[in-house]
Amino acid sequence: MELRKEKLETIIDWAKGNKDIKTVLLTSSLVNPLAPVDEFSDLDIELVFDDNSKYISSNDWVNHFGNPIAMIEENESYFDDKYAMKMVLYDDYVKVDFKLYSIPCFLEEVNQNELCEDWDIGYKVLIDKNGITKEMKEPTHQVSIIKKPTEQKFKQVLNDFWWDTTYVAKCLARDEIFYAKFMSENNIRTDYLIPLIEWYIANQHDWNITTNKYG
Repeated sequence: MELRKEKLETIIDWAKGNKDIKTVLLTSSLVNPLAPVDEFSDLDIELVFDDNSKYISSNDWVNHFGNPIAMIEENESYFDDKYAMKMVLYDDYVKVDFKLYSIPCFLEEVNQNELCEDWDIGYKVLIDKNGITKEMKEPTHQVSIIKKPTEQKFKQVLNDFWWDTTYVAKCLARDEIFYAKFMSENNIRTDYLIPLIEWYIANQHDWNITTNKYG
């Protein structure tokens, strides 16, 4: 955790001295009171630029914070042209997910009627040189709370659960083990059984609980 703290301080110091960066946000589990945090928790950093294009096209700047050993890059086309991502794992095993906004796209998100999910989970303004976060709504931290399904949704999931079990039986009879595993472990467990269990748990807690990622 100390390494992550030092990494965050390095990012903040770098951003303060970088005239291209106007705003820095910390988001996700580290600022969500409902989320468990441990030494494996990532840093989720949002950087807002006058012009983010050169930071999207270049990777040199990520070396300011350590030695990257793996990285995934996703340009704005992955996110409806709102922002880009660089997810970096450093050799000290601290992982940083950088979200790169331009000011116009950031302000467009700020001015939405509802806070976007990534911010509603939780956010903390680390730097705001131009005051562009003043109109941001407060997070409710309710995105991860299990939502009560409609009667139609509940019946559909229950029906689909029993329907797909027939495929598992047929696959086993045909000795199609891999397809049987796919249906039972992917479709049935992930798409049907987990939601049903989560709904049961939430019903026992007045629909005010989260089981976090896949329970």
